[in-house]
Amino acid sequence: MIDQSAFIHPSAIVEEGAIIHAGVHVGPFCVIGPQVEIGARTVLKSHVVVTGITRIGEDNQIYPFACLGDVNQDLKYAGEPTRVDIGHRNRIKESVTIHRGTIQGGEVTRVGSDNLLMVNAHVAHDCTVGSHCIMANNATLGGHVAVDDYAIIGGMTAVHQFCVVGAHVMIGGCSGVVQDVPPFVIAQGNHATPFGINNEGLKRRGFDRAALHAIRAAYKIIYRSGKTLDEAKPELEALAQEQQVVNTFLDFLSRSQRGIIR
Repeated sequence: MIDQSAFIHPSAIVEEGAIIHAGVHVGPFCVIGPQVEIGARTVLKSHVVVTGITRIGEDNQIYPFACLGDVNQDLKYAGEPTRVDIGHRNRIKESVTIHRGTIQGGEVTRVGSDNLLMVNAHVAHDCTVGSHCIMANNATLGGHVAVDDYAIIGGMTAVHQFCVVGAHVMIGGCSGVVQDVPPFVIAQGNHATPFGINNEGLKRRGFDRAALHAIRAAYKIIYRSGKTLDEAKPELEALAQEQQVVNTFLDFLSRSQRGIIR
C-alpha cells in the first residue's frame, strides 16, 4: 500500500506488499522490500536498500547507500523471520548498516528515536539502541549490544558482543569496548577504561548541581574506594536514598553480565 501523497522516484523499486505512509519520499534507485513499512514523512535520499521485516517510523532522514534490515552476519542465522524496528526522527547517514535480529537473540534489532548514525556506522543483529544517541563515523556494535539513551560512541570505536553502554556515556574515538560501560562515564582506549564522568554533557542536558554531585560520589564509590562491586552496592543504595539519580547506576549494575570497565 502506497499513500497517494508519497513520492516514489521512477527509478526506485517498491515491491508489492510494502507499506508507504503519507508524505514519504523515496529517491532515485532505492529498493524497498515487500515486508517493509515506512512511516510518514520519512525521506530516503537515494540508493537506499530496505529489506526484510523492517519497520521505520516517522520523519527519518536516510542517506545514500544505507542498508537496513538485510541478513545479519551471525552464522547461526538460517533465514528465520526476524525484524528491524526503527523509531522516529533519526538521521541515518551514508552507508549505515542495520541488520535484522536472530531467533536466539530475541528476534529484533531495535533503534529508538532522535539518533544520529554517522557514515559507515554498523548496528549488528539483536542490538538495542536507545534514543538521542550518536554513533560517529565507522562506529561498530557487535551482536546483542545495548546502548542506552543519550550515549555517544566515537568514530572508529568497536563495542564487543553483549556489552551494555549506559545512558549519557561518552566513548572516545578509536576505542575497543569489551566490558560494560556504566552510565554517565567517559571512556577511552583499547581496551576502554574510565576517565571520570561526562560532566559537560550532563550539564547540557539539565542535570542540576545536586545530581552531578551524587553522580560524582557514586563514581568515586565504584572506581576509587578500592571496594568490589558487591561491597560498593550498599553504599550506592544508601546514596540513592538521598538522590534518585544514583538508581541509574544500581539498575545498570543489575543488568551487567560482562563486568564493567576498569
